[in-house]
Amino acid sequence: MGKNSSINIEQRLIEYLGKYITDHKKSVIEKVLERRTRFFTVVLEDIFKPHNASAVLRTCDCFGIQDVHVVEKSKEYKINPFVTRGASQWVDLYKYNNADGSGLKVCFSNLRSKGYKVFATSPDSNSIPIENLNPNEKIALVFGNEHEGVSSEAIRNADGLVHIPMLGFTESFNISVAASLFLHHLIQNVDKERIPEFHLSSKEKFELKLKWYRSIVKNSEIHEKVFLQSLED
Repeated sequence: MGKNSSINIEQRLIEYLGKYITDHKKSVIEKVLERRTRFFTVVLEDIFKPHNASAVLRTCDCFGIQDVHVVEKSKEYKINPFVTRGASQWVDLYKYNNADGSGLKVCFSNLRSKGYKVFATSPDSNSIPIENLNPNEKIALVFGNEHEGVSSEAIRNADGLVHIPMLGFTESFNISVAASLFLHHLIQNVDKERIPEFHLSSKEKFELKLKWYRSIVKNSEIHEKVFLQSLED
């Protein structure tokens, strides 16, 4: 089966599954897809408390961020559905839990291969304030765990360090709050008109639409089997 034939079948599958989705839901999906981006992304390093990481997933969905990367060292991240409020259904989650301990470096290498600059969030003296972060370049923000922040490994391997200036006695925000502030700053200040690749490509939108339709429709795998069988009849 050729590439074009596969795309045609997937398009027909979307139309088929769409019969089981309300017009309102389909309209919302179209609007969300138009504003979705992979220009910015988030990396969570060895998060101890699952509800904090889940809150970050929810934050990313709210700001239209499609991808979240999780580096698992001593802790395995499990989604807390009560905190994500369904956001995990819409955001793509990538996990790095390499047995040899290379997860962080593999994650950073993967991001750089896609054009990202990696910034670890840290109050280190060499860290720049959030206002100096250039919103017009692809950025991956790294957030550390609740007790120690980003690791020394993340600091050594990042392209730069960034922080939110603090005015009180406390040295840091909760990571979901910090992620919200950083992403709000980037989204509000990026010049989308000058960055053609800011929003998803037509191909990416198509792939996500099919993925989301499959996740929305109850027993979609059964419907899909029926649909594929109809093509053979």
